Amino acid sequence: MAVKSKTFGSTLFNIINYAFFALVMIVCILPVWHVFCASFSDASWVLNQSGLIWRINKFSLNGYRLVFNNSNIWIGYMNTLLYVFGNTVIGMFLTVMAGYALSRKDFLWANPIMFIISFTMLFSGGIVPSYILVTQTLHMFDSRWALIIPTCMNAFYLILVRTALQNVPDSLEESAMLDGAGRFRILFSIMLPLIKATLATVILYYVIGNWNAWFNAMIYLRDRTKFPLQLILKEILVTASSTTTADTTILTDSSDSADAALYKELIKYCTIMVSTVPMFIFYPFIQKYFESGVMIGAIKG
Repeated sequence: MAVKSKTFGSTLFNIINYAFFALVMIVCILPVWHVFCASFSDASWVLNQSGLIWRINKFSLNGYRLVFNNSNIWIGYMNTLLYVFGNTVIGMFLTVMAGYALSRKDFLWANPIMFIISFTMLFSGGIVPSYILVTQTLHMFDSRWALIIPTCMNAFYLILVRTALQNVPDSLEESAMLDGAGRFRILFSIMLPLIKATLATVILYYVIGNWNAWFNAMIYLRDRTKFPLQLILKEILVTASSTTTADTTILTDSSDSADAALYKELIKYCTIMVSTVPMFIFYPFIQKYFESGVMIGAIKG
């Protein structure tokens, strides 16, 4: 069979396409590389830099020592893991159960309910009604539940799971019912193993979304022992809170303002690296499911 040669237009398109995505890749990698190099460099050298840092200068772990000896960072880490785990587990359970129910053809009110759920993606009550609901109705102000219950389910993720379940052949469910299987057995033994790609994608969305969340914590929490890591990071980067950046006595005998100013920039870079490394480790295990899981929503509405 003769192999069809590529036209000049297709070759030019591929070149432009590769060049464009190579540029996008560089733009995405450069900030990470900048922070990585700065975090392992000498504090005084980093403080005097104004542009992009390309290399590590005078390799040092002083910034990481300060970060890991700061109790606020560890408390934030533990709180973030708790919020991510709670939101993901509860959210996945509710999403799967609702998605299965709404994907069944014999569910009479499936379409009206899906319309109402989809409507919330376009219009919401806003911050003030949400604040009143969480603080006065649910009485969750300054409670860890305020960061879990109100955001534990997402309409878009529900649509992804529902669409994936609709793509499972009805004959499998009918055969299982003839063999005496109940709804829960069908869901957990037959349906869910067939949509692993979608489930992995939704888990990735839940984990990343909750790992990076800080706004709700800023609104609903006042106890610093309940702050997530991202709120601690926000204080370091934006407000430069002295309670989270001036802990320099671990490396120096003095704790004057000059020491605090010297290590302030370095601690920012180290904290960013510490907060993003878990996502760098987690993502490769889910990435292989990501494309197929997202494309399911484009196959059938």
